[in-house]
Amino acid sequence: MAPRLQLEKAAWRWAETVRPEEVSQEHIETAYRIWLEPCIRGVCRRNCKGNPNCLVGIGEHIWLGEIDENSFHNIDDPNCERRKKNSFVGLTNLGATCYVNTFLQVWFLNLELRQALYLCPSTCSDYIMGDGVSEEKDYEPQTICEHLQYLFALLQNSNRRYIDPSGFVKALGLDTGQQQDAQEFSKLFMSLLEDTLSKQKNPDVRNIVQQQFCGEYAYVTVCSHCGRESKLLSKFYELELNIQGHKQLTDCISEFLKEEKLEGDNRYFCENCQSKQNATRKIRLLSLPCTLNLQLMRFVFDRQTGHKKKLNTYIGFSEILDMEPYVEHKAEPSKSQTRKPKCGKGTHCSRNAYMLVYRLQTQEKPNTMVEVPAFLQELVDRDNSKFEEWCIEMAEMRKQSVDKGKAKHEEVKELYQRLPAGAEPYEFVSLEWLQKWLDESTPTKPIDNHACLCSHDKLHPDKISIMKRISEYAADIFYSRYGGGPRLTVKALCKECVVERCRVLRLKNQLNEDYKAVNNLLKATVKGTDGFWVGKSSLRSWRQLALEQLDEQDGEADQSNGKVNGSSFSKDESKEERKEEEEELNFNEDILCPHGELCISENERRLVSKEAWSKLQQYFPKAPEFPSYRECCSQCKILEREGEENEALHKMIANEQKTSLPNLFQDKNRPCLSNWPEDTDVLYIVSQFFVEEWRKFVRKPTRCSPVSSVGNSALLCPHGGLMFTFASMTKEDSKLIALVWPTEWQLIQKLFVVDHVIKITRIEVEDANPSEKQYISEPKLCPECREGLLCQQQRDLREYTQATIYVHKVVDNKKVMKDAAPELNVSSSETEEDKEEAKPDGEKDPDFNQSSGGAKRQKIAHPSYTAYQKQVIRRSMRHRKVRGEKALLVSANQTLKELKIQIMHAFSVAPFDQNLSIDGKILSDDCATLGTLGVIPESVILLKADEPIADYAAMDDVMQVCMPEEGFKGTGLLGH
Repeated sequence: MAPRLQLEKAAWRWAETVRPEEVSQEHIETAYRIWLEPCIRGVCRRNCKGNPNCLVGIGEHIWLGEIDENSFHNIDDPNCERRKKNSFVGLTNLGATCYVNTFLQVWFLNLELRQALYLCPSTCSDYIMGDGVSEEKDYEPQTICEHLQYLFALLQNSNRRYIDPSGFVKALGLDTGQQQDAQEFSKLFMSLLEDTLSKQKNPDVRNIVQQQFCGEYAYVTVCSHCGRESKLLSKFYELELNIQGHKQLTDCISEFLKEEKLEGDNRYFCENCQSKQNATRKIRLLSLPCTLNLQLMRFVFDRQTGHKKKLNTYIGFSEILDMEPYVEHKAEPSKSQTRKPKCGKGTHCSRNAYMLVYRLQTQEKPNTMVEVPAFLQELVDRDNSKFEEWCIEMAEMRKQSVDKGKAKHEEVKELYQRLPAGAEPYEFVSLEWLQKWLDESTPTKPIDNHACLCSHDKLHPDKISIMKRISEYAADIFYSRYGGGPRLTVKALCKECVVERCRVLRLKNQLNEDYKAVNNLLKATVKGTDGFWVGKSSLRSWRQLALEQLDEQDGEADQSNGKVNGSSFSKDESKEERKEEEEELNFNEDILCPHGELCISENERRLVSKEAWSKLQQYFPKAPEFPSYRECCSQCKILEREGEENEALHKMIANEQKTSLPNLFQDKNRPCLSNWPEDTDVLYIVSQFFVEEWRKFVRKPTRCSPVSSVGNSALLCPHGGLMFTFASMTKEDSKLIALVWPTEWQLIQKLFVVDHVIKITRIEVEDANPSEKQYISEPKLCPECREGLLCQQQRDLREYTQATIYVHKVVDNKKVMKDAAPELNVSSSETEEDKEEAKPDGEKDPDFNQSSGGAKRQKIAHPSYTAYQKQVIRRSMRHRKVRGEKALLVSANQTLKELKIQIMHAFSVAPFDQNLSIDGKILSDDCATLGTLGVIPESVILLKADEPIADYAAMDDVMQVCMPEEGFKGTGLLGH
């Protein structure tokens, strides 16, 4: 099959020689590609784009030939969920609850524990009415014992392959998404269960935990001098075995029981000798429980990182463990192996096992039958009935799906052979609908051909690539079974669209010739007044503009061109493109001035000959026409002259102001409040923003507008009061104001509009030291607004996000510029936008006499402060980062603990070894947020470490670092 572009060209090749009024039915059918040959299945392996007669590769392959019934549905056989004979029942993993499921299975297999739990009294009687369990509501266990009863009964007699333990997990308050320490869970739950069962009257129930899991050992200390032996008895529920450096379980047990020497400072006080003596200490196993739990300590604490590390050490263990030598304590530690031990029959090797459970072997025949109590069995039977009902329902759904699939299979086999139209009457149907009809996963909807219609409500010629021509016989069956429309018969071929396309193609062919002709005409020099003005930009792109204009006249012809079958532009794309097209200039509009006349800039236009303009006008009949004798826009000429005059005026004004205020421009000999000049008692204030804007104008008068007003209202509150204290103007607010000499102020009043006069007067205090002075501002300070401004500044500093702070490493109270680990979350760019520096209230100078001026003014809302700040009060807080300093990105709502983790990655210092301070204040509350601790953007935090920096590269590769855990805090395991 020919490529797509060649197919498009072949379908319209006749339009090069046929005038629009000569278009015939044969030409129309050629444009709709009806002449193309249908594809043969087996020869054509995929659908031919653009060929409406190609019905291969549209999804029919899954229906032709024999089909497996299982392909007609996506429902698994419900019997796969059924428990197999003589097999155990599994537990669903709810996310990260495998550790819970493991112990539930272990405890279930302990027959004595299961029997004891079955004997516990239950509140299930509340759910039993008459002859059985109430059908109106599900049974909900109320206690941990009841949960275990119900789970064990289901594990014993359920028909399901696995059951859901979510009720048990929820009752304990466990997080199903968090992996927990299995050993810790075992200890806590056994303690909870023992405490719960201790309230039972039946001794077989009350003491079951001790009987099954409790053993006894003694701490034995022997004096090396007199040989006196002392014992300290202790009970245990599991033995915690260190596995580091060992390969066999027996080695771990031997180390647990090995003798320890007490010497030197660690000597033992012997009561017989009445003095400290060298001694030996060891653990002696006195009795073992029926169920021996051996905890393999795979997780150890790493002080350098503050995290737990997992030891992936291989441990070999046998299925039968002989503990008799250990109870008598005759075993000696064996030499540890360095490789994975060889595991023979009856032995195992694991690098992940964290707990081993051994049952005591006795001469008595074990009881393998534990009967489920009647009330629990009734609950199990009820659940089994629900399961059987579900199996029947699923089987019925499978059957219905299979029946539908078989019917669809017969329909496709029948109709697909009749789809090709050939020479018989035909219709067009959407390819997308045919594909969905052949798609077994979705139900077939009514036929919808509206997307393929042209503006004349007929089949658009350019939509033929997403349509298929089928026989009228097949179309009748489709519409009778599925409905929809409109039906597109041979009468739906649109002659109007074909004729319009023919006209456009002829113009496009002519455009190529005219493009060459215009280029040749542009080479000649235009003489006299016969030429026309054309924009240079329009001349460069006129051919493209003409093509786009022809495409617009052809409607949305290009929307499906170049696309795969069934694809089209989205609505958002179409709207965006139309908006861009509307903003683009049309031909020769690039030399229009804002008044719609010829622009005054001759650099943007060119004079072309009359012949060239005539050819261009054929394509752009509505383009603005400007003969060579046309005058430029008179209004633009006036504005140009005014602009030149304004530039000259600006230069003159700037030069005059610069000469009048030389010190203010060069920032020389400026007065200072902290060092008041002796030759004057009055200083005036203007905003620093005004000074900076004025300096910009003086430096570049042709690019900036003159500054007309001083704008001192920005330094005042809405009540007209001053927003700064004398103390703040000598410190943090000094960058917001500019002090002016009285002589300068007189000139400023002449050169600029002064909205408000702000001045500070120095006066002597009566009966006081002559060196003491008092300062009065006019207007006076507004205390309420000043307080509101400070509150708003502090609030802004407490509510930041993704701000930069800096951390210094300190050794012996000196800052250390030393590169450590690579920085995480480090910002190498400038800090975030300058923010207002928060200062505590109460910085008023006692010598700066400012009163409220009578009646107390009403406090203004904070939005006024915000608007005021944004206008002018901007204070730079940038901190210059020095070499070796760590810059971290933080947020105000981030906790100190989270910051310590960032610092750990940046400096390789564990969180518990970090001593942090800011401005002399110790940061110790890990749960507090940075905002409440006073950490603001650009803050510098000092870090003093208790230990040297850890070498992460030397860390043992067999150990995996785990993030800090909260453990079982907040769960029901700690409630007792």
